[in-house]
Amino acid sequence: MENFNVSVILPIESSKHKDFTEYYEKCIQSILNQQTSVNEVVIVHSGEETLQNIVENFDYSGLTVNIVKNDGSTDFASQVNLGVSNSKSQWISILEFDDEYASIWFKNVSRYSKAYPEMQGFLPIVVDVDNRGVFAGFTNEATFAASMNSEIGILTNEVLLNYQNFQSSGMVIKKEIFEDFGGIKPSMKLTFVYEFLLRLTYNSVNIMTIPRIGYKHTNLREGSIFWNYKNGSTIITEDEVKFWLESAKKEHFFTNDRGIKYEPQDA
Repeated sequence: MENFNVSVILPIESSKHKDFTEYYEKCIQSILNQQTSVNEVVIVHSGEETLQNIVENFDYSGLTVNIVKNDGSTDFASQVNLGVSNSKSQWISILEFDDEYASIWFKNVSRYSKAYPEMQGFLPIVVDVDNRGVFAGFTNEATFAASMNSEIGILTNEVLLNYQNFQSSGMVIKKEIFEDFGGIKPSMKLTFVYEFLLRLTYNSVNIMTIPRIGYKHTNLREGSIFWNYKNGSTIITEDEVKFWLESAKKEHFFTNDRGIKYEPQDA
């Protein structure tokens, strides 16, 4: 089987999510099912006892696995950054524990990277599902909308200023680019993906969306930000959303994370 020089970064903060083991098994199986093999899987976990036992005793037969215990901040962005720093491949890709790659994803990226050597990153078309696996919509397809983009299929800041809903999970990007431009900023909270992509495009990083479904994303999993918002356990105000969007548009000029913090207007 052909090999693609990529490290899959798999950040996990907690095993306390409903159906964690079932999600995790499917996620790992989606790597094993690839039509092109990967270099390694870098699993970053928080050290929670139950989670550590699951991760360290799981059967990864057929995969090269590097398990990293995170003794620092365990938010998603920090976990990903730590995983990338421990990776050993030319390319990196982020996989969430409750998501799955399409079996053809890395084969497609390998082919596109050879056909378009100037590209430094590739986005999948993401199919979003709810916690029952029911279709909820597509993400990353906006790069093909002529009304938003003068370069069809290419992610630019022009597209991002018109449309903010993009996924970095499943994205394949050169490790060198990820690190040179500062990685993902933990302080950005609600818009860390948006700010990261803005930072790349404003610095002329070439990113293409591959026009086939490459990734399945569980958009409304119990315990996630969107689940909590939908069910009322987390209140995200319109002012807060606006603050983080505007912060992302200002923050992308800076490589280093500057510790942006939201303060309610009536505080």
